[in-house]
Amino acid sequence: MHTLALAEALAAAGHDVTVYSLARGGDTGFFRRVDPRVRVHLVPVPDLDGEPVGARILRSIDLLAGALAQAPDAGIRHAQDCLSANAEGRAHGYRSLLRTVHHVDEFSTPELVACHERAIVSPAALVCVSRAVAAEVEAGWGRHATVIGNGVDAARFAAADGSPWRDRFGRYVLSVGGIEPRKGTADLIAAMALLPGLRLVIGGGETLFDYRDYRASVLAEAARLGVTPEILGPVDDDDLPGLMAGAAAFAFPSVKEGFGLAAMEALAAGVPLVTRDLPVLREVFGPAARFAADPAGFAAELGAAVAGEDPVRERAGRELADRHSWTAAADRHVRLYREFAATGSACSSAP
Repeated sequence: MHTLALAEALAAAGHDVTVYSLARGGDTGFFRRVDPRVRVHLVPVPDLDGEPVGARILRSIDLLAGALAQAPDAGIRHAQDCLSANAEGRAHGYRSLLRTVHHVDEFSTPELVACHERAIVSPAALVCVSRAVAAEVEAGWGRHATVIGNGVDAARFAAADGSPWRDRFGRYVLSVGGIEPRKGTADLIAAMALLPGLRLVIGGGETLFDYRDYRASVLAEAARLGVTPEILGPVDDDDLPGLMAGAAAFAFPSVKEGFGLAAMEALAAGVPLVTRDLPVLREVFGPAARFAADPAGFAAELGAAVAGEDPVRERAGRELADRHSWTAAADRHVRLYREFAATGSACSSAP
């Protein structure tokens, strides 16, 4: 999402942009239509039955590196994840590469551990989407990163009609990101057990990793607690704003985030936000959100959020979303790109 939105904002400003991406399982395009001013180059990654995660990571890097090695010369090369950073480094070296660190992951698969490490240590310059992530990178690796936050298409979410979703589900709490450990789904299930009369709707969930055991455990606990979540899976991009706007509250119990784009979209739609009390989310959302640390806290804050209007938080949320435009994010990236192209390094000139 970040890659496409930034690419489109850069192209709208007159820049020449090409996006390279892995295409898994026969994919022939992204989850939505891409502005035709952005060229898209998809690199097929055929599925191999029984292939372990580590081998799939190495094969993906090899395939993407091969495609990037044939790419036309570019003034700026910018990787958005560890796989693309490793592939770009193999294809053209790391001295001409910027990389955005969206959040710092912790992996146990050796191939992923090595991929993650190289993608932070090796690129010539780093970008982080929040001060909290930049501080984590500096503390862990001694590397300075420029901070440029995400954008959001605030007008699209502000104009959305949520009534069809309310007609379908009644009063519902929405969570986006699927069922996985990083998203804190188990805590949300425990919280919803304390809120009879509210329905839980979970959207999204496409990931490279296999969380079937966690998902089975969470759903078993939900059944034990009498919680029956509506699991939508991946949501069509055209449907997402309405789904957001129809929610009585947006729950964001993630235990690790770099920014929280989905939560910003909820604020743009005027929906109350209850999020995990993490430093990064305090930094990004401040007075626009309610914060909780455990299931009981989430239940209390979600209950308060849906009980009545909170014009102060709603106004703060809409104003915050309006400030985080993709046009502004693209402008800051351009300033960084020019500095990097001129000096081969980057500093914090992009606030």
